[in-house]
Amino acid sequence: MGEPDKITIGGLVDRTAANYPDNDALVYPDRGSRYSYKEFRDTCNRFAKGLSGLGVKRGDHIAIWGTNVPEWAISQFGTPRIGAVLVTVNTSYKSFELEYLLKQSDATTLIMIEGTKSSDFKSILYEICPELQHCNPGELVSERLPLLKNVIMIGNNKHPGMFTWDEVVKMGEAVSDEELAASMAATDPDDVAIMIYTSGTTGFPKGVMLTHHNIITNAIAHVECLNLSPVDRMCIAVPFAHCFGCVGSNISCIVAGAAMVVVETFDPVQVLKAVEQERCTVLNGVPTMFIMELELLDKENFDVSSLRTGIVAGAACNIEVMKRIVKDMNMNEVIVAYGQTEASPCITSTRINDPLELRVSTVGRALPGVEVKIFDPETKNEAPPGTQGEICVRGYNVMKGYYKMPEATASAIDGEGWLHTGDLGIMDENGYCKITCRIKEIIIRGGENIYPREIEKFLSTHPLVRDVQVIGVPSSKYGEEVMAFIQLKEGATLTQEEVRDFCKGKIARNKIPKYIAFVDRYPVTSSGKVQKFKLQEMAIEMLGIKETPRPVTTCVS
Repeated sequence: MGEPDKITIGGLVDRTAANYPDNDALVYPDRGSRYSYKEFRDTCNRFAKGLSGLGVKRGDHIAIWGTNVPEWAISQFGTPRIGAVLVTVNTSYKSFELEYLLKQSDATTLIMIEGTKSSDFKSILYEICPELQHCNPGELVSERLPLLKNVIMIGNNKHPGMFTWDEVVKMGEAVSDEELAASMAATDPDDVAIMIYTSGTTGFPKGVMLTHHNIITNAIAHVECLNLSPVDRMCIAVPFAHCFGCVGSNISCIVAGAAMVVVETFDPVQVLKAVEQERCTVLNGVPTMFIMELELLDKENFDVSSLRTGIVAGAACNIEVMKRIVKDMNMNEVIVAYGQTEASPCITSTRINDPLELRVSTVGRALPGVEVKIFDPETKNEAPPGTQGEICVRGYNVMKGYYKMPEATASAIDGEGWLHTGDLGIMDENGYCKITCRIKEIIIRGGENIYPREIEKFLSTHPLVRDVQVIGVPSSKYGEEVMAFIQLKEGATLTQEEVRDFCKGKIARNKIPKYIAFVDRYPVTSSGKVQKFKLQEMAIEMLGIKETPRPVTTCVS
């Protein structure tokens, strides 16, 4: 891939709509709705004008909190048309996490749905922003969220303090085409287009700033690796709020002129129905999703013969599962990709013509236009082929930085532009990489990254808790589950259920520890540092787990 022409997201949508105006752009099988590329572009324009009419300016931060509804995609491609920055909010967030994100991101506007089956978003927002219930829309003055002024509720149900989606779109009628064109012209490809929050081992989530150029060029690489074209139809059930959804899926489709066939919330039945009904050729997901789809195919008949390819990402996929994806889902050209949000997100990928064994035993080679090297963590020198070291990446895909966190940015990206992934791996003489260990203590549950330090800080706010250590333990279904080792204050008593009840409604459900153990002391080094690998050994013995654990600390001395 040569260096592509720089273009903004707005320009990309316009170009694809001009080239393939009648192609399906956005399809919702369960709703029976679909937009052609011309209709999608026009809809995004109307919403962009609505935001402008609301007073949103270039550089303003617009948060969005919702499942894969049509308005999410319209927001993703409408917001950049006026130079605003979209801030994604995980749908599993509760009050503690939402307040932090909205405050740290300096969001002035929040677009949201009313909630999901398991979470009432509206009530959560009113909890942290009670002033919203007693103000006119657009006139919010919040003590805890001083910059937040506008809340837009997707749908037409009226709620105190909030605009409806249609009310905002109507505001755009006063904005001319010339004004919108001027806003687009003022937007630069190197401007930040989207902020996605991710965590490290040092505390709370960090806002990863990705530019138009970052994500469009990474999507172009996805298109090349998957050999996507305007005839392809991608079933998208991965969350839009993650980079895999909004870049690896949505923007990739726009680049190729392919159809986005969307499942609002992952459900294997709805996924396979969508594939069958819309004759999808591409299906992305993490291993847990594919396992659930394969289990369903064992019980029921779905026509998946139209499938050709897709990306398996987020965790290691064993060879038996991959063979079944190829055989039972007809995905002969399925590939494996590795990346992280800070890299827009993809770093390496296998290719559709690689042997299956290579697609399982490695995470592929560097994407076109991306440099990948293995550095010795101690000497900082490049490691020879076959030698373990830290995987580092340099190129167009490296983030602009963490929002308002210069020290964290400098720690992640060195003076020569190398992004240090925190993952240890080996590269062979052909450039194919294997992930051998994670330096970071991230727990990967069903393809979702969970950060122990964040859970530890939250559980430490319980009045009876003295200290907490959180680790991941192996799970045959999800890859890993969360386990908390808790030290209580002297004389205190607490049950496992009481701990979980304390978490409910405050942190995401997938972060609530499945396993809890109360201990008097932790295994520590001579310097007093907690040895988490020994906690993991204790957990495996305590729980009678047979699976091999994934290391939770640095694999080098």
